[in-house]
Amino acid sequence: MTATVTLLTDRNAFHDTWRAALEAAGLSVLTLAPDALGSLTAAQPALVIDAAAAGLDDDGLLEAVGFALACRSVACVDASASDAPVDDVVDEMCRGLVARSASDIGRLASSLARRLDELRQNKFEFVTISPREGEVLAILGDGGSVLLKRPLSPEDDGSDVESIDLEDNATRAMLGLASGITLALEARRVGPRGAVTDDTPMDGARLGARLRSLRLEAGLTQAELARRTGIHRPNIARVEAGRHTPSLETLARLAQAIGVSTSHVLVEE
Repeated sequence: MTATVTLLTDRNAFHDTWRAALEAAGLSVLTLAPDALGSLTAAQPALVIDAAAAGLDDDGLLEAVGFALACRSVACVDASASDAPVDDVVDEMCRGLVARSASDIGRLASSLARRLDELRQNKFEFVTISPREGEVLAILGDGGSVLLKRPLSPEDDGSDVESIDLEDNATRAMLGLASGITLALEARRVGPRGAVTDDTPMDGARLGARLRSLRLEAGLTQAELARRTGIHRPNIARVEAGRHTPSLETLARLAQAIGVSTSHVLVEE
């Protein structure tokens, strides 16, 4: 499923430049006028804000970024055509997604594509030997970084890691040991605290209970979760009751709306 990025602008040149960059990154594009910001929905998971759009002064820009984040959207600001510097608060809120020159646009479009990849938590960005003995450092596609204590599996004999190769679209890392053993490390099995889980899938009842617990921790009602995701409330109730197991795509939408990663939902505490 292609993710959609919404452009908040009233300038044709801004729309044309960003549309070309985003489509090249495999994303689809919608456009909103600044005065239509309130129509942003959960089906629009990212917002690129034109800092040079009419009516977007410093306060208006801050409001637009804050509203996007409150709606669980990724916020990006293009200030390349604006004379005013970007406020430090806006820069921090956007987590680096600020274009200060036209040359930044292609890079930020690619960054948005990575952040909107619903399966990114099941991919490795980088795997290496930790600076601390007896550990492997894994950086996941969603930006999470974990230290994995050895042994990584019953087959891990503790000998030195001599090679690390990413395979299968970066979903798996192959670690070659000095003893000749090759270990397969799957990103989907790496928990947020560095634990490597087994392959036993979470059943519908446990998954539903986990989602309900995380929703309540976030202070959300089923109705609010339905509004944020576009999923009907009765369907959310069925998932939480364990009567329906959601697809990975649906699970990712629920997790994003709650404010956690999909991997966090799948790892029981």
